[in-house]
Amino acid sequence: MCGRFELKTEFDRLPKVLKQDYPIGLDSKYETQNLIRPTDPVLVIKNEGKMKTTFMSWGFISPYAKDPFDKKRPRPFNARSETVEEKKLFSGSWKHKRCLIPASGFFEKRFLIRKENYETFWLGGIWSKWTSSDGAEIESCCVLTTEPNDLIKPLHHRMPVVVPNGYEQKWTEHVKDSDELKGLLPIMMGWSPNGWVLEDLNKKQTNQMSLF
Repeated sequence: MCGRFELKTEFDRLPKVLKQDYPIGLDSKYETQNLIRPTDPVLVIKNEGKMKTTFMSWGFISPYAKDPFDKKRPRPFNARSETVEEKKLFSGSWKHKRCLIPASGFFEKRFLIRKENYETFWLGGIWSKWTSSDGAEIESCCVLTTEPNDLIKPLHHRMPVVVPNGYEQKWTEHVKDSDELKGLLPIMMGWSPNGWVLEDLNKKQTNQMSLF
């Protein structure tokens, strides 16, 4: 499960691939984020012929929705990787609109899960583009989830798909057919807990309070 995450990486230390083609002014207006929630705008790498950094709304909007702001219709912020190819809502995006969302940690219960070295990592996701009758567009995304590893299992029965460094192009590029996507399956089956830590946020708060 991934319902909250953070991106506390300073702009100069963001992955180079994220800074190859980004929105004008991002370098001067960029701010770190301590808590990112569903419906918040998130930084995303997509690929429509070339890799590009942009902002999307976190919470998947169907491209066929009549009203993208209808609160009665769910906007999934997670999608199960095991069934993403089968679900009508997600299958098109899985084939043609996969994305990467940078994070420095994600939250589960009272814990922050992050790299030991605080390195930025990629949450694997899919995205969609909703277009109104007058041509206005809204791009949205959701994070794929998978079975938990030994680190996450005590906290939750799901965890986000984390795409390893070096797979950015392969994850986001267009494919001719679903057979070409089989190479991504090992990535979605889970990631090793080696090099990751659980940071107890309650303990951290207690320690901070004891200083006063």
